[in-house]
Amino acid sequence: MAVPITDTSASAQALQLQIQRAMPGEQRLLLALEMSLFARELAKEQIRREYPEWSDAQVARELVRLTFLPAPVPARLR
Repeated sequence: MAVPITDTSASAQALQLQIQRAMPGEQRLLLALEMSLFARELAKEQIRREYPEWSDAQVARELVRLTFLPAPVPARLR
C-alpha cells in the first residue's frame, strides 16, 4: 500500500478542493500554471545548489534534460 506524500490534513485538502471547484475555469488554469512555474523554479534552485559554478544556460539545459530524459544519458549517446 502506497503512503500518500502530503503535509495537508484531510480537512484542509477537502476545503482546498471545494475552493478550487468553485473557481472559474480560467482561474483554475492560471493557478495550475503558477504552480507549474513555481515547481520549475524549485527544480532550478536545486540544480544551482548542486552545481553552483554552472551558468544560467547550463542550469536551463539540465532542467530540460531532467524534465524530458530523467534517466542518465547512455554513454553511447554522449
